[in-house]
Amino acid sequence: MSVIRSVISGTGSYLPQNIITNSDLEEKVDTTDEWIIERTGIRQRHIAAEGELTSDLAVNAAKNALESASLEADDIDLIIVATSTADQTFPSTATTVQRKLGIIKGAAFDIQAVCSGFIYALTTADNFIKAGQAKNVLVIGAETFSRILDWEDRTTCVLFGDGAGAVVLSAQTGDGNNDDQGILASRIHSDGRYNDLLYVDGGVSSTGTIGHLRMKGREVFRHAVVNLASVVGEVLEDSKMVSDDIDWIVPHQANKRILDGTARKLKIDPNKIVITVHKHANTSAASIPLALDEAVRDGRITRGQIVILEAMGGGFTWGACLLRW
Repeated sequence: MSVIRSVISGTGSYLPQNIITNSDLEEKVDTTDEWIIERTGIRQRHIAAEGELTSDLAVNAAKNALESASLEADDIDLIIVATSTADQTFPSTATTVQRKLGIIKGAAFDIQAVCSGFIYALTTADNFIKAGQAKNVLVIGAETFSRILDWEDRTTCVLFGDGAGAVVLSAQTGDGNNDDQGILASRIHSDGRYNDLLYVDGGVSSTGTIGHLRMKGREVFRHAVVNLASVVGEVLEDSKMVSDDIDWIVPHQANKRILDGTARKLKIDPNKIVITVHKHANTSAASIPLALDEAVRDGRITRGQIVILEAMGGGFTWGACLLRW
């Protein structure tokens, strides 16, 4: 029986030119390069220039993804931007991206699920395609987290960076089995009881301010390892696969210790995990598509391989997608 599958037909990414190293941060807050690397694996992060907006990062990543997919902007009939750092309260950053790309058809909207945003957006795009409501969807994760950091808080400002990644998700006919190319299974979850473990202390209807990111790192770490291993198990079960079937895991790049802990819990070879956190830090919704684009362009991920994308973020939100590349 033939089915509609959502296939990633192109990938793209963009990083701001300005790089801040751990040594640079030593001059701003009470921290050291050694401490940051030991606790997080992070060595540097990219920071958006003054006047450089989340939509600017998103557009650059989108153009690269369109080129990779050999498509024009006019071929896109839906844009979904995952971001927690929108250009404006409204309208959505996605409509700004739509305008900057010169697209005047279809629809565009944002998704806000913090670090899980790209998984949420990809799952949403997949459902639009399977429902026959879209053929080519531009899915973007873009963040300027540097704008919501307290640069005097050494526990958080060392962890995050700015960037954008994008994919083009395209409809393709499959046979309805695991040999199909495209997304084979996806799961998303949330649990609002944990709001106070990772949040921003501001908002339009609460304080009327942007606020700063606040996090209880130890508790977030504990939940992350458990939730990520669990949701990866769910998509494996849904697709009737086992961990040995996985060729690559492209995780949210939050912390090297979380990545290592999840690999141990899943009994996955660490060499199968794509890691970019040392270069990009935590770029929230942008981290998975940034890492995915790098691994595709350097030849690690090749057609036919089984790839799992997974993330957890504030809310808590978490999710995973299993696909055949």
